[in-house]
Amino acid sequence: MDLLQSLQHLANDNLTFFTPTSGTTGAAAATARRFAAAFAAILRHGRHLGPAMSHLAQVAPKFDLDESTPGNGYRSLMEIVQICVDRAVQRCRHVAAHRKSLFFRAGANAAEIEAVAAALGQLRALLVLAAKMAAAAKGGRLFPDGEDNEEEEEEEEGEEGISAVVLREYSTMHNGCFYGRCLGFQFVPSLRPFLQTLAIGLVSFGENYRNRDPGIGVAAGSLFTSGKFALDPELRGAEFERLTQNLDVHFWKSFWNLTETELLASVASLTAVQVGLCRALAVPPEPLELPLARDPSRSVTVAPPGAHLGPAPLHLRLLSYHLRQGQDSAALSALSRQDGGPWTPSPFSWRRGPPLPPSPGLLVHFHGGGFVAQTSRSHEPYLRGWARDLGTPILSVDYALAPEAPFPRALEECFYAYCWALRHCRMLGSTAERVCLAGDSAGGNLCLGVSLRAVALGVRVPQAVLAAYPVTLVQAAASPSRLLTLLDPLLPLGVLCQCLGAYAGTLGEGSRSPPPPGPPVGEGLILRGLRGGAAWLGGLLRGRPPPKTESSPNSDGENSEDPPEDSLEDPPKFLGYPEGFRPLRTGGPPAIFGKIPPKPPRDPFMSPLLAPDSLLGGLPPIHLVACALDPMLDDSVALARRLRALGRPVTLRVVPGVPHGFLSLAPLSPECRRAGGLCPQKFPKKLPKIAQNPPNSPQNRLQSLKLPKNRFYQPQNLPKSPLKPPKSPLKPPKNPI
Repeated sequence: MDLLQSLQHLANDNLTFFTPTSGTTGAAAATARRFAAAFAAILRHGRHLGPAMSHLAQVAPKFDLDESTPGNGYRSLMEIVQICVDRAVQRCRHVAAHRKSLFFRAGANAAEIEAVAAALGQLRALLVLAAKMAAAAKGGRLFPDGEDNEEEEEEEEGEEGISAVVLREYSTMHNGCFYGRCLGFQFVPSLRPFLQTLAIGLVSFGENYRNRDPGIGVAAGSLFTSGKFALDPELRGAEFERLTQNLDVHFWKSFWNLTETELLASVASLTAVQVGLCRALAVPPEPLELPLARDPSRSVTVAPPGAHLGPAPLHLRLLSYHLRQGQDSAALSALSRQDGGPWTPSPFSWRRGPPLPPSPGLLVHFHGGGFVAQTSRSHEPYLRGWARDLGTPILSVDYALAPEAPFPRALEECFYAYCWALRHCRMLGSTAERVCLAGDSAGGNLCLGVSLRAVALGVRVPQAVLAAYPVTLVQAAASPSRLLTLLDPLLPLGVLCQCLGAYAGTLGEGSRSPPPPGPPVGEGLILRGLRGGAAWLGGLLRGRPPPKTESSPNSDGENSEDPPEDSLEDPPKFLGYPEGFRPLRTGGPPAIFGKIPPKPPRDPFMSPLLAPDSLLGGLPPIHLVACALDPMLDDSVALARRLRALGRPVTLRVVPGVPHGFLSLAPLSPECRRAGGLCPQKFPKKLPKIAQNPPNSPQNRLQSLKLPKNRFYQPQNLPKSPLKPPKSPLKPPKNPI
């Protein structure tokens, strides 16, 4: 039986059982009414999910890169709805099997059914918004407004685009139900304990963030009071929603930079690959002379970075599995610096013997972190594995972070580091015959920006670029995959827009400097926090439900029929909501993306998706690794479609089941570990083969990766014989690394 039919049957059976008779009162009757309301909501949503899914299933293939690379936000949304329906069926079946038992936990099960009903209602609303965007898409564009050229923008000036309308509606939607009992339901099960720990740590950190006291007293109080978020998923979801909508970029910078602490770095070092060389470098800001690619007899001067912060030393990190000639030179030792972490032991602490000859390859890496946080140190665990697998030196760049240093400072530093590596390759243990770029998330954006800048300046471009789940459009623009920020615990809408706005420099001058520290925290505040946690715990043990928060949905599990006054004037008619249906609304202010102009300056080096054909036509082979459930999926697919249309060599891998940032999550999940293994396979041996084979060749199909199955990401209607590769004016190199 179809899942939706099973859901309808089970929900109707449970509704009949729990419908209270007239005149019944008491706690049991109240719980029964909760069950009945939640199952009634599931029945209503289930009747409309089928037609909406069928419609998207017809239009989704039009937005794929090709037949054998199925992947876009429409497919992702359908897959998540399918997973949520399956979860609802399991919960309904559990209730039906145990509802007559003496040990049936009625309150907990009612909360589970209410959470699933709320999630189905919000996903139903997302399907409506996705259908609206698909209808407004021009030429198969995944960003209905974001990919417009300047001429189209001038024609539409003064008109509100579909992207702005969808974002305005989307920002008022409740998402706390996805951060409580349904947290991370769309990802592989091995990641759910980590996501729950992350959510509890985030809300506990946010509760004490504004105190800004590093003392142990606040830490102890936070440790005690954080238990309420572990025991109460609804409270955790409401607090998570509040944080993502109201706290500024400095909060997220502080939270993400916890991965840079000595404790976490030391724990990561226990399982990391040991390398022969790991050295932190500080390069002085000096002009560089590089030969032009087409005429080596002529040169161009590359100025040191100077935007926003002025000239300053550039911080790099050199890793090599084997000690190579040049890496033990006095010149490199003169550039060494100590960063105080466990990742900078004596360069030759465990590998003895004479240095090996220089490697013909060199990999330049730019780390992720939303342009606002982290360094090469927190990305070092997987870089050490790459150094072992590739056998080539890796130079990772610690670029300046926003909002203190917005665009173009990070790009300037990354481009300067690339040019410096070309000039001083011997010092790095490489002959630089083959130089490649690699980066994840924000680092993937910088890889593409550096390559475009090399094309524009006329200097040597890298042999290949590997970008893992990059952001290619730095705008608060709507796309089907970006709708997934409503339920993504690692990349919520408010966080995404804060990071993009910080890098684009559109958050305002006040955001470029950290907020002033708050007043000192004394014993009174600590005791107040302890008393509050104790009172909450005592009320829970006595059976008193926790107080409702402003952002919580109504307790009956149904969707609100009356939108707030600040929502769209007539959402049902404009967006196509069925009669009598409205998504749940948040009780707080709209998401903070509203502070960011929808369209920052159209700079192709900031948003590679907006680059003109003349620049994109000069790019080297681009290899994109994206996540099927990542809000940034459409960024990769849209760029791949543009490059394919220009005849440029490009490959795209869509990995199912894992979230944005899976490279850093490899130690926590075998699925993330296998997905992360895709990246080093591109260098150096696999890459030439992949570049010569089209994405639709059997050798490159996703099924061979032994990753979680995904019914919406399987190749459709494949011919029996492999398709012929598209003609490309640029032949891929034999050995990129």
